[in-house]
Amino acid sequence: MFAYQNQMSKKDLKFNSRTIHGGQQPDKAYGAVMPPIYQTSTYAQSTPGGHQGFEYSRSANPTRTALENALASIENGQYGLAFASGLSAIDAVIKLLEPGDEVISTNDLYGGSYRLFKQVFEKFGITFHFIGMQSLDTIASYITEKTKLIWVETPTNPMMNVIDVEGVGKLAKAHNLLLAVDNTFATPYLQRPLDLGADIVMHSATKYLGGHSDVIVGALVVNSKTLADKLYFIQNASGAVCGPMDSFLTLRGIKTLHVRMQRHCENGKALANYLVNHPKIEKVYWPGFESHPNHDIAKNQMDDFGGMISFIPKGSNFEDAVRIVEKLQVFTLAESLGGVESLAGHPASMTHASIPKEEREKSGVVDALIRLSVGIEDVDDLIADLEQAIE
Repeated sequence: MFAYQNQMSKKDLKFNSRTIHGGQQPDKAYGAVMPPIYQTSTYAQSTPGGHQGFEYSRSANPTRTALENALASIENGQYGLAFASGLSAIDAVIKLLEPGDEVISTNDLYGGSYRLFKQVFEKFGITFHFIGMQSLDTIASYITEKTKLIWVETPTNPMMNVIDVEGVGKLAKAHNLLLAVDNTFATPYLQRPLDLGADIVMHSATKYLGGHSDVIVGALVVNSKTLADKLYFIQNASGAVCGPMDSFLTLRGIKTLHVRMQRHCENGKALANYLVNHPKIEKVYWPGFESHPNHDIAKNQMDDFGGMISFIPKGSNFEDAVRIVEKLQVFTLAESLGGVESLAGHPASMTHASIPKEEREKSGVVDALIRLSVGIEDVDDLIADLEQAIE
């Protein structure tokens, strides 16, 4: 009755088209263009084990499968897995390891990742080394026979440090290590770590992929079937899967990722240049500046520089930074990032509060630091809002 497009013909689509069509086909039951929300826990079987590919929704759900196919497509991967949150996706990756294994991690990373590594997994005998990764030589100096995984964020949260994924990938392969890259800030619109040598790409899909601040979802994408099978086993055994409604909303968000990211980047550039020229701003962190550390690497491995910015007002302290974010009116003071609305945060008391102050400040997360997630509103309104809050 319906003429379904051959999915093999979609693999060569350009990125903007893959956000809409990649890994997707009309629903086979009635031809629905959008995958239906299969709000069911179980599926009828004609005989024990005789089902149509789905038997229990923790193991697989058609709506989640549609999202996982889309995730794999936009990251140029073969296998996608959708989780209940970004942290549950990270949890699954660390569960690949065993007591005695060591992980080399970015020192400037999301506070929730740090908390998971230090307070949950270290007590099970896994050692984490948090280091600056701007130099490949520094990373190499921490590799031992016990090292099994390198965990990278780039750009990092919240200092916007840029790490050479291709260089780290070559280093990891030379030592037979797994390389996992948190691609939440950049999204596959800006960089595709699997193409650069990563083994695993992780997303808090809550952020830019969902894009509308209405879901909590995590994602992993890999190319290796062996690795995908191991991660799927952990996902199914541990049960940290996202539900069909969140899968549907995230898939809907992905379909506009390319147009949203274009505006995020445009507005981000305008606000970064406004802040860097402001007489009351001491420092601005944004990968698009030629003076930004590893800007050349960012220019090579990213297609643009994104909408995340951090800055420090001149002569400010904890209280001054809090006063500024409290005065914002168009920007919303809130946790998270990557939504269509602009958000402002104070990392020291919000996203990175779980990291001890001494450790935070080693990586530059000082009390006066403010982080912006630049949304897609009119840029003049965003600049005016920053102006009145800073003044």
